[in-house]
Amino acid sequence: MEKIYKNFRILVAEDYEKVSSMAADIIAKQVSSKITSVLGLATGSTPVGAYQDLARLNKLGVVDFEKVTTFNLDEYYPINKKNNQSYDYFMKDNLFNHINIAPGNTFIPNGEAADAAKECLEYESRIESAGGIDLQLLGIGLNGHIGFNEPADIFPQITHHVKLDDSTIKANSRFFDNANDVPKHALTMGVGTIMRSAQILLLISGAGKAEIAQKVIFGDITPKVPGTALQLHRSVTVILDKPAAEKVTPML
Repeated sequence: MEKIYKNFRILVAEDYEKVSSMAADIIAKQVSSKITSVLGLATGSTPVGAYQDLARLNKLGVVDFEKVTTFNLDEYYPINKKNNQSYDYFMKDNLFNHINIAPGNTFIPNGEAADAAKECLEYESRIESAGGIDLQLLGIGLNGHIGFNEPADIFPQITHHVKLDDSTIKANSRFFDNANDVPKHALTMGVGTIMRSAQILLLISGAGKAEIAQKVIFGDITPKVPGTALQLHRSVTVILDKPAAEKVTPML
């Protein structure tokens, strides 16, 4: 199923595997159309399948990452890059080690930085120097966060240091041996940084995300639900599986 709703191109897939393959195809087409593409990448469980499909397409020669540059949305702070829960580790394990991308072309906020504020400003500057992001991949948190932009009174405009919401810490505790080990802070692109991307690809999977999917697409635009800012972007493709689309489909 494909529908256009305002600025959203909404694709409803049969299941998570189809969400992943559709997302990988869109990213591959972007890279094929511009071999020097700048991609914004996400972490968490949602994009893993898409990364596996991209690695497969790369091995088949369908897509070439040699001249691609990537910027990740966020990173825990502070965290050692060798920690298997760091996003630096995640990206290497799930994508970078399996494709022909130059390590010097992959950028992730530095969770080991001594000065978080300086790191955030430098990261923002690196994105600008690269010419901005051509395609930004996103997931959505249960509380509506994009990147680690948590519910707040304003939409943060640039990469910044943020205290994680209790709900985010709880949600991410499943990845750690002990809930107390979950970092309480992060470095993240701002909502403004994300919105300056030329295109956005939002992936939503699972029945647990059905309510927030509905809010992001149809709800009032508010920093209390950061993902609603996407209603103001000029080009957003949303891919949902059927369980995630349960409350979206009836409204289209």
